[in-house]
Amino acid sequence: MSTGIETAGVPEAAIPELVIISGMSGAGRSTAAKCLEDLGWFVVDNLPPALIPTMVELGARSQGNVARIAVVVDVRGRRFFDNLRDSLSELETKNVTRRIVFLESSDEALVRRFESVRRPHPLQGDGRIVDGIAAERELLRELRGDADLVIDTSSLNVHELRAKMDAQFAGEEEPELRATVMSFGFKYGLPVDADLVVDMRFLPNPHWVPELRPFTGLNEEVSAYVFNQPGAKEFLDRYTELLQMIAAGYRREGKRYVTIAVGCTGGKHRSVATSEKLAARLASQGVETVVVHRDMGRE
Repeated sequence: MSTGIETAGVPEAAIPELVIISGMSGAGRSTAAKCLEDLGWFVVDNLPPALIPTMVELGARSQGNVARIAVVVDVRGRRFFDNLRDSLSELETKNVTRRIVFLESSDEALVRRFESVRRPHPLQGDGRIVDGIAAERELLRELRGDADLVIDTSSLNVHELRAKMDAQFAGEEEPELRATVMSFGFKYGLPVDADLVVDMRFLPNPHWVPELRPFTGLNEEVSAYVFNQPGAKEFLDRYTELLQMIAAGYRREGKRYVTIAVGCTGGKHRSVATSEKLAARLASQGVETVVVHRDMGRE
């Protein structure tokens, strides 16, 4: 049986939309897949990558009954994994709209999850869980780089992950570009799912102003303090212009999701205030924007 997508006589509109779900074992692939299933997607778990074009072909011939397909690809099918690149290349030549969702998580979170369910990592063999995680990261490195959407689930529970998936896929119409603007504290580490990182530590820290210290960047006085500093407003203006150029390039390349991480020391004042302003600018330009304050409240 041919594994190519034979679309002769099939209207282009009938070719299903495709999402490939992959990522680290224990990072939430099953939850992400179940969310898409609840949203009406036809979900196939652990499909060998070489069969993805065949699945799309069958969907195209279903007379519109299978309009959206989600495929979970993971290391359980690692002997087929090398075929994924060929399948993706074939899909690109057949007018198939495809997106890759990659579920990421920190080593510490993954170890904790495997230990809590007392299961070995699928790649650890006779070694430790961390050995399996390291091997899987290396195997998935290239795919992660090609992902359209990376979700870091290190600090997310099941409900929060479902909310993120809903935010990306529940709408009836896909916007041109969706952005997540995430404030964070450098002392807690860089967000692993960031596409762009902004460092606001070039501005004075409201932490050292006693009357502002208890508040966050959501407070009007804190925000005013931040943006009354020399260079703050100019930075926001110029970075917004830069994002316009980047967004245009993302659209040309078919990238629909971008995560912009805005950092300061603790993720409480400067990064929060800047994230709010930046998100408002993006929204005013027609970019569907979600704001997440990762580390606010940790101090």
